Amino acid sequence: MDFLDTSFLCDGELMLSLERIAPADPVRGWVPAYHFHICLSDGTKIGSCDLRLGHNRGLYYGGNVGYTVFPDYRGRHYAEKACRLLFELAKRHDLGWLIITCQPENIPSRRTCERLGGELLEIAPLPEDNDMRRDLGYTHTCVFLFEL
Repeated sequence: MDFLDTSFLCDGELMLSLERIAPADPVRGWVPAYHFHICLSDGTKIGSCDLRLGHNRGLYYGGNVGYTVFPDYRGRHYAEKACRLLFELAKRHDLGWLIITCQPENIPSRRTCERLGGELLEIAPLPEDNDMRRDLGYTHTCVFLFEL
């Protein structure tokens, strides 16, 4: 899979600044991914996000999109705006659909997924061999589907 130019990932308020790209690692079940800083238009870093290109069992539980907004910048819908920019990049890769997951008790992230128009498929139990279960102790995840 070829990585694309990402300079178009801005909306006047936010821009996604490419931090790095990661090639696929088939042995670990990892797909290629973009990693970004979420920045205000003046360049202030306010968080990070990533887009994972592809679909597999691990991504059903971990998602195609990950994001975090630094505490001082939360409550302003920046995660939602960053995801909308990532959706545009995903469309250019012809992904067709994406999964975003979050912890059931993470109400702000669940609301972000709802505002983005995601369909809650299930609150899924994490498999015993899942990294989030093993490393973080999580037992379930909300799985949201987004048609592009």
